[in-house]
Amino acid sequence: MKNETLIRGGILSLAMFLSLISVKAQEAGFTVKEAVDYAIKHNLNVKSTQLDAISAEARIGEVRGAGLPQLAANFNLSDNVIIQRVFLPANFADQNASPDAPPVAVQFGVRYSGSASATLNQLIFSGSYFIGLRAAATYRELASKNVTQSKVTVAEAVTKAYYSVQVSEERAKVLDLNISRVDSSRRETKVMNESGFVELLDVNRLEVQINNLVTERQKVQNLIELSYTLLKYQMGMSLDKPIKLTDKVDDLNIETLRADFSDYKVNYNSRIEYSLLDTQLKLAGLDLKNIRSGYLPTVSASFGYGHNNGKNTLPDLFGTQWFNNSVLALNVNIPIFDGFTKKYQVDQKKVAFNKVKLNQSLLEQTIDMQSKQAAINIKNAFATLETQTRNVDLAKEVVRVTKIKYKEGVGSNIEVINAESAYKEAQTNYFSALYDMLIAKVDLSKAKGELYND
Repeated sequence: MKNETLIRGGILSLAMFLSLISVKAQEAGFTVKEAVDYAIKHNLNVKSTQLDAISAEARIGEVRGAGLPQLAANFNLSDNVIIQRVFLPANFADQNASPDAPPVAVQFGVRYSGSASATLNQLIFSGSYFIGLRAAATYRELASKNVTQSKVTVAEAVTKAYYSVQVSEERAKVLDLNISRVDSSRRETKVMNESGFVELLDVNRLEVQINNLVTERQKVQNLIELSYTLLKYQMGMSLDKPIKLTDKVDDLNIETLRADFSDYKVNYNSRIEYSLLDTQLKLAGLDLKNIRSGYLPTVSASFGYGHNNGKNTLPDLFGTQWFNNSVLALNVNIPIFDGFTKKYQVDQKKVAFNKVKLNQSLLEQTIDMQSKQAAINIKNAFATLETQTRNVDLAKEVVRVTKIKYKEGVGSNIEVINAESAYKEAQTNYFSALYDMLIAKVDLSKAKGELYND
């Protein structure tokens, strides 16, 4: 019986161990870079812009196809149920008829008629077509840059969400340590109270502090769950799928980061927004040229070949020889005067072109402002983080000293509680400063156009 119990226990333990391994195996681990790469492949906003790029390729093919040969076939079969009559003078059928005689109703046509033809059209010269080909290539470039812009936006959101989870988890770990430490103090104080060395009030104060820490720990846990949800949403991942962050905040080297972000110079062309406006400026210029090309003639050629026949009975229509016909044409359309329509269209396109240039100048000013603001923010963030790090060390030392004084009977329980509260506040401020530094790092990378590159 004892052996059977041991075997059952061993089997149960093995099943629990295998289940734990299975859960861990299903839990995907991501670094910041891997999370961004995953989001680039699965985020719906990125997929939407990629579909726009595919649509742009189809649009380019449509423009190109307009200059290729156009071939069309036509077949027609008509049943003239009631043939229309034409009224002619009476002397048309009878030369001896009186001029005053009533006109004669003559039936022209047959009951059934049919035709089959094919027409080939070819554009030879069109200024708008050649401008359109150039614009199509630029349109492809614009669509590609829109995809890149969406990737940059997703990379920013994922990185910030990743850092939010990291910092929140570190806060939770520190709170767990604080709860454990204060609970240990509470148990020691309770023993001292039972021995008559301290008052019950000292125990109650520590219990109040523990309750506050537990409440704050629950809030942080809720924040962690919300941060994970936001991260998976930004990554385009199922919200029910478990995820693990493999990068650690402890691995961050503040001095290395400080050196990496010591250069705050920004190159406009490295910003995808500026590159997009540059492409839009090209399109605006081509749009202006397209209107002006409307003053040029358009030349095209066409060739048609067909058969036709007409009979009063349907079997005769298909049973007799059909007659051939063919036509070759050269078409030249020369615009002479359009009531100044194109002139005013050109004026509108000039305004649109100048507006894009103004937007480009405005963006340059915005980039300058963003880069300076990001540089100031990250300098402040590093300074604040350094200060808060020192504050945590000092607060920790104060807690240590006040506890020694309290145990030796030369300090009060209130001093210990106040020191613990100050220590917790210093830790909270540290993590807030750490998060601000990480976000400032992301903002500066984005301002410099270095956050994400294809």
